[in-house]
Amino acid sequence: MARNKYPEKTEKLIISVATKLFLEKGYENTSLNDIVKNLGGLTKGAIYSHFKSKEEIYQAVVYELSASSDDAIEEIIKSDELNGRQKIVLVLKKSLEAAIENHKESGRVDYAKNPKMLYSLLLELKDEIAPLFILPIIEEGIADGSIITECPKELSELLAFVVNFWINPLVFESSPNEIVKKCKLFSSMLAPFNLDILDDELIDKLKELN
Repeated sequence: MARNKYPEKTEKLIISVATKLFLEKGYENTSLNDIVKNLGGLTKGAIYSHFKSKEEIYQAVVYELSASSDDAIEEIIKSDELNGRQKIVLVLKKSLEAAIENHKESGRVDYAKNPKMLYSLLLELKDEIAPLFILPIIEEGIADGSIITECPKELSELLAFVVNFWINPLVFESSPNEIVKKCKLFSSMLAPFNLDILDDELIDKLKELN
């Protein structure tokens, strides 16, 4: 899974500007001209030399927002020194660290303005994040005895959706006290799978997203 899909400086600038505009105005309310006006003198031709359409820019934006921690997560998955349960803990931490960095750069995502982005990210979680990153760890945990479940696929999707949406205060604004309550409830729900892993360190990282 390549993580340098958009390596060139101009492409990165276009993606950065488009990200800011999509988050502020919404995809539908952002035109190519809006993007060009914020490119520091670059022309629409510069955009078309890298992207065929606004839709293609949008796909690059979604990719960047969701893929920033994948290299680190792949290293965790490959580790021979950790069991499945330990890997899930580290994957959650890396994912939250990436979310914090994205938040610092781009701010909170207003999905009311970006239903298209919301749908894309939901599909990304279901079709890529859960099966490619979380499921292999759960299956490893089942094999080494550190995770208990007869429904690994469904559990991988549950973890992906709850952590990235319900618990994530960037999606549903929550006070620190509400975050703690959500984490404790979710952790107790995961206890039968031996995945009650939302410790104080993870909760503190979630609080940083406020």
